[in-house]
Amino acid sequence: MSECKPIILILGPTAGGKTRLSIDLANAIGGECICADSMQVYRGMDIGTAKPTAEERAQAVHHLLDIADPAEENFSVDTWLGRAEQVIADVRKRGLYPIVVGGTNLYIKALLSGLFEGPEPDAALRTRLQAMDEDALRMRLLEVDPVAAERIHRNDRKRMIRAIEVYELTGKPLSEHQSQWESGNIRKDVRIIGLEYPAEAINPRINARVRQMIDEGLVEEVKSLHDAGKLGLQAREALGYKQIVDYLEGRCALDYAIEQIKIRTRRYAKQQRTWLRRFRLHPHSRWLQAGSATLEQLLEQAKAAVSLGR
Repeated sequence: MSECKPIILILGPTAGGKTRLSIDLANAIGGECICADSMQVYRGMDIGTAKPTAEERAQAVHHLLDIADPAEENFSVDTWLGRAEQVIADVRKRGLYPIVVGGTNLYIKALLSGLFEGPEPDAALRTRLQAMDEDALRMRLLEVDPVAAERIHRNDRKRMIRAIEVYELTGKPLSEHQSQWESGNIRKDVRIIGLEYPAEAINPRINARVRQMIDEGLVEEVKSLHDAGKLGLQAREALGYKQIVDYLEGRCALDYAIEQIKIRTRRYAKQQRTWLRRFRLHPHSRWLQAGSATLEQLLEQAKAAVSLGR
């Protein structure tokens, strides 16, 4: 039955070639691509998010791109998951494979294990926390939940506030709630195809991608959004956009901003590699040594993984 088509989940570090592989795989096995990236959902944020180009989108159907205004603050993992489940069901009904391209770690975790149902926000508590500056929030988070503090960037006010709020309302750290959530069952209707790269292979790719983004007009893209007031608090924290905004607002030179994008992207890729290790134990996962393989070889291995259900 078409409804039984498994979800194909392509994982790997940023700049690892997931978009190209997903398009080729979609054409080879009959599938459609579903993007699981928290910044590619925003309209106008194209170059800096490495969003599939118009040419790439013409080669395979893509879903969940350009579905939110970057000035808005109400797009969440819950919003994405609801839309993703609808798309997956529709693709399956048409007898095709839903190919989810990761992506944002939290989106992938939600797809595989559902969402952690935290307490409803408390208006008075939320107002008090929102009045605190980043340093005060950081100190409070380190005090009540040092594990979460390691995972949440000090500039990510939204997540810091939520973590503190969960502790205040439940008496238990968010990280403890999440560890219980993460120990639950992972959905089995998924075939994971992971792309593995050693640091010495992925870092040059990252540096080259950042330079390509600059050449393609990243500064101009960010300036246009910034000048039009279209970068909300969430969107302006995106990797690449935040650094260029710092340049545009006079806090650093352009060369420094570009170098920071490279450094932070390499760090992000390292975090991704660490985080992705948890999926090696999934009963239907296949990890490909992408650093030493051609695209043609990766495609053949990916097709084999789908057919074998591994």
